[in-house]
Amino acid sequence: MRPGLQGRRALGRTLAEAGCTVVYGGGATGLMGALADGALAAGGDVIGIIPRFMVEVEWQHPGVGDLQIVEDMRERKHRLLTGSDAVIAMPGGSGTLEELFEALTLKRLALYFNPIVLLNTNGFYEPLQRFMEQTVEQRFMNREHLRMWSLVDRVEDVLPTIRATPRWGEDARSYAAVR
Repeated sequence: MRPGLQGRRALGRTLAEAGCTVVYGGGATGLMGALADGALAAGGDVIGIIPRFMVEVEWQHPGVGDLQIVEDMRERKHRLLTGSDAVIAMPGGSGTLEELFEALTLKRLALYFNPIVLLNTNGFYEPLQRFMEQTVEQRFMNREHLRMWSLVDRVEDVLPTIRATPRWGEDARSYAAVR
């Protein structure tokens, strides 16, 4: 089994058992599919938001009842963020990182206010954490911006962290510019 699949299934199951609706990218295979599989197996509600080109190559999850087809990746990211109460980033590739940085950028600009949690499986996000601290040290971001996300090591810590994270302040725009 590919590394990360069990963690994705466990997260999907955990969210479903807590009564959370999983809103994700709509794919059937790999890490995305495992997240949906975990939630569906636990009887959870899953919403897939998938670009038309992915449906044309049949990447959509057949078990997801609420599959929303959008025109492109830009619309998909917008819908994922506007439909979420939190962002959870698990280890992933360029798509995961791009979506994570979009959420961080919008939060920095006070356009997204909800928690962002990085599931730091096997230390995956530690280099990113160091990099982001470096951006503060080199004055590309303000120290306050390091509070835009939380790092957790275990699936069991995701929901408690989301629940304990205060909404990002409407005043965040006042320190969006680097001082």
